[in-house]
Parts: sequence; C-alpha cells; structure tokens
Amino acid sequence: MRNLSLSRRTFLIGASALLASTSLSSKAFAQSETVTRGGRLVVAADSEPRNLNPAIVASNGVFFVASKVIEPLAEASFDGENGLAPRLALSWEGADDGLSATFHLRENVSWHDGKPFTSADVAFSALEVWKKLQNLGRVVFKDLEAVETPDDHTAIFKFSSPTPFQLIRNALPALSSVLPAHVYNGTDIASNPANEQLVGTGPFKYAEHKAGEYYRLTRNENYWGEGEPYLDEIIYRVLADRSAAAGALEAEEIDLAAFSAVPLADLARIGKVPGLSVISKGYEALTYQLVVEINHRRKELADVQVRRAIAHAIDRDFVVNTIFLGYAQSSTGPVPRYDKQFYTDKVAAYPFDVAKANQLLDDAGYKRGSDGVRFSLKLLPAPYFNETRQFGDYLRQALAAIGIDARLVNNDSAAHQKAVYTDHDFDLAVAPPVYRGDPAISTTILVESGLPAGVPFSNQGGYANAEMDKIIASAAKTIDETARTALYHQFQALVEDDLPLINVAEWGFITVARDRVRNIADNPRWATSNWSNVWVQQD
Repeated sequence: MRNLSLSRRTFLIGASALLASTSLSSKAFAQSETVTRGGRLVVAADSEPRNLNPAIVASNGVFFVASKVIEPLAEASFDGENGLAPRLALSWEGADDGLSATFHLRENVSWHDGKPFTSADVAFSALEVWKKLQNLGRVVFKDLEAVETPDDHTAIFKFSSPTPFQLIRNALPALSSVLPAHVYNGTDIASNPANEQLVGTGPFKYAEHKAGEYYRLTRNENYWGEGEPYLDEIIYRVLADRSAAAGALEAEEIDLAAFSAVPLADLARIGKVPGLSVISKGYEALTYQLVVEINHRRKELADVQVRRAIAHAIDRDFVVNTIFLGYAQSSTGPVPRYDKQFYTDKVAAYPFDVAKANQLLDDAGYKRGSDGVRFSLKLLPAPYFNETRQFGDYLRQALAAIGIDARLVNNDSAAHQKAVYTDHDFDLAVAPPVYRGDPAISTTILVESGLPAGVPFSNQGGYANAEMDKIIASAAKTIDETARTALYHQFQALVEDDLPLINVAEWGFITVARDRVRNIADNPRWATSNWSNVWVQQD
C-alpha cells in the first residue's frame, strides 16, 4: 500500500518544480499510517456525461466516475514495468511478428451482478466495442480480426496485419475497459441502459444518479483486491460552476475537487486554508497540450514562413507564468516531456522574437498596409477551459504586434466543434488535445491528411504532407520498438520544422483535497483510476 499525505505548501509550485515533481516515485512521499476503513468521500463533478461507459467513450469526464466501477486490463503506474500495473490482466506479451498479443487474466473475479469474469468478456469488449464503437479504440484495434479464448483466463488477440505491441501496451489504461458480455450481448450496445447504470468488476458499484445533483457509488463487498476498497461510498456532487468547488471545500461540504475544478487563480488563497492541500501530482499520463490549429486553406497560412512568424510571436514564458500561473510548462512539440519513451528535444525551436516574426512576414511578401495591418484572420478559442479562452485573448494581442488582425469568435462547445471540425470556418483555433501515452493515440491524427470532415480533434485544417503521412503510416506498422521510437522522433522533428500546428504549452491538472483524504496521486492517471486504496481519516 502506498500513502500520500502532503502539506498544502509542498504543491504550491511553479513550472520548474512541477516538472521535477513528475519524476518522483510516489514512494518518496509514503508515510506509515493505519488505514481507516469505511466512510464516505464526497467529490466535486463539473459534468454529467450522457454516456458513462468508458469502453465506448474514452474521455476523462467519463473515466472520472466510471473507472471506479469498470476496470481496464492494466493501469498506468509510476513504478511498474513499461509504466503499467496489472488490473484485470496479470501479464501480457506480444508475438514477434506483431500478429498476436496474449493476455493472462486475473482469476476469481466477479461482475457486480455475481456472474464470473472470463476471457469471453474481454473478447466481446475488444471485438464488439473497442474496435467498432470506441472513439479511440477504432484506431488502435482497427486490424483486430479475432480474439481466441483457449480457457477462461487467456485471451489471444489476432491481428490481420502487424500491429506494434508497444502501441497495444500503451493503450491499455485508457482503451481497454472491459464490459460484461452477458449484459450487452444481443442488445443495441450504444443504447443499453448499462451505459449509465454500470455493471463492472471494480471496487465500487453504481448505485444511483440524480440528474443535476449527484452520482453515488457504493462499496463492492466482493472485490478481488484483498481488503479493498477502503471506502464505503463515493458521492460525486454535481457542481457545474467551477467557482463553486472552492467554496464547497472551504465549507467542508466536499472532500476533494480534481481536474482543476478550483480555478488556478484561487489556488494561492485556498492553499492557505487550514486542512486543505493543493496537489499537482497524479496527472502525468493525462497531459493536455495547448495547440494553435491552423487552416492551411488560407493562402497566407499555407506559407510556412507565416506559420513560423506566428510561432515566434508567442511568448511561451508569459503563457506559462501568467495564463497558467506556473502550473504548466512550454512545449517543444507534439509529444510532451513526461513521455520519456518517445520524447525528443532535437527539434526546431521558435523563441519569442517579435522582430524576427516581423522580418519573416516582410520577407514572405506580406507588408503592412497604411493601417499597420498585413491581413486579418478569424480566431476561435476552444471554450472548454478558462486557459484556452484566455490564450485566445493573448494570441490576438500577440498577432497584432506583428501586423495580423485576429478577430475573436467565441462559441459554445457544440458550435466550436462544428465550426472547426465540420465546417472549417476558422483560420486559427485554440485547442487542448490530450496526449494518451502513444503518438498513435490521438496525436498523429492532428496532422495526418485525408481525414473525413466532422472528426473532432483531428487535422481539419487541410494540411497535407506526403513525408508526414509516410512516417505516420510506417510507425503504425513498425514492430521493433527502437525503430518505432526513432520514427516518432522524426515525426516530432518534421512537425516542428513544417508547423502544421503550433504547440505552445502542456499541462496537467490540480487536485484540492481535505488533508484527511489519503492515498491521493499514487499513479499518473490517479483521478481516472479506481481509488480502491483511497481512504478517509475519521475525525
């Protein structure tokens, strides 16, 4: 058992300390305490997903609740081999030819309705849900053609063409949530009531949902983890207004607010409140990236010199320290620094240099007019976070300094996605894509060409580069891990040279919790993990 009990001062940190903290093992913070069993944990939730099934919708908003009920084959780990810890699978290996992967499953596991968990559930989930329906799995498992089940505790995935086991392994935490075949088989999977009234193998059972008020999960008395879970109940209290979370914490109405539910601007104040801790650890495998999306259909933006000028016009230090208040770090490219497996800094850099940006635009033939403006652009900041909206305001000012008139268009989520990803009615957009442990999962799609309109968080800017597509396609089929990693180093270098988009910053989130909550942030996907070992010290 790992325990994490941190002072609130420890985690009121800037960008450099945040980077350092991510490299520390959770064991470094361990203290010896006697676990208090039982009790209720009350957590802030800022959304109510329409579909709560993580095997269909692999998103953090869904995982936040559902990961306590429905489990993956493996979870992210600070200390485990290849950054993984067993869950429903105890071990796994891939064939040398990339055409199969074998999973050895945990025995004596039951679904919440009492039925036994077997390899048939894994086969059904992989073939009927991850491959066909899941937003991210449809890419990773596209060549999956069969799952053999020689016994109840072995599942052998068969692929029609070589599929890197490195990719499959990296996808396990986010993309391998296992569903009960007996609940879904023969039904319309997408509309099955179990997509909200979840049936899983996890430490907590779905109990009820009262719209606009709360989700309630209760202890699974038959959980496979010995002596776990420690809590009797988790209540997710719906607080759609993020500013309400800080007040609820101070009033002791809730115990924990994750995913930066407390605005960054309030952290310095709330970090001084007795009994509360501000914690930045536990989001390393949930890294968000602040990206400027570019519509290459615009003549000016199709010119790489213009794109490089825009990159030089952005003061990344200002963005990190003023917009993110130090709770972020500047990006060097499409793979975040946390991913030691793939990250490289051997890429082109664009330091803040307004004079150079202006010179690049002059040399490209875009001279200032009598009003000082070279050309105008339509700029759409994503509405999902305060920081993306604030960066939109900043970017407008930064572009004005180099003679580009950016007209802000602020939409709600639905209108923003339609404008950018379906109608292509934008010139620049601010996006916060999530990096999910492998460039093939939701990262290469940002620059790959030939994608149909309407695919959210993908290359809808019309960028096309044959060399880029070749690297992406080669990496998708390369079995040797060293060679595959080298291809993704080439990928990062080409992205930063040609700038199909501009990576500005990367950030995780912040948890604010009452000091009595224990075992916080002991894995790099903590908020979206199962919380089986979380406990609450009784007063």
